[in-house]
Amino acid sequence: MKILGISILLIGLVITLITGFNYVTREKVMDIGDMEVTVNKNHSVAWSPIAGAVVMAIGGGILLFGVKKP
Repeated sequence: MKILGISILLIGLVITLITGFNYVTREKVMDIGDMEVTVNKNHSVAWSPIAGAVVMAIGGGILLFGVKKP
């Protein structure tokens, strides 16, 4: 259970520090015979650092108050 809690804490830390990423897709705009025109489109994915804090809190809860073996 401690390994799970530590893993979730680390994932939450990464989410807090890295708040998003960008990626590029290529889209065909025009195709006339042998000629083809493509455009690169930028897309961004972003999330709030608060989400990382919530994940870290859940991980800390599992780590501190996890199920104890009898």
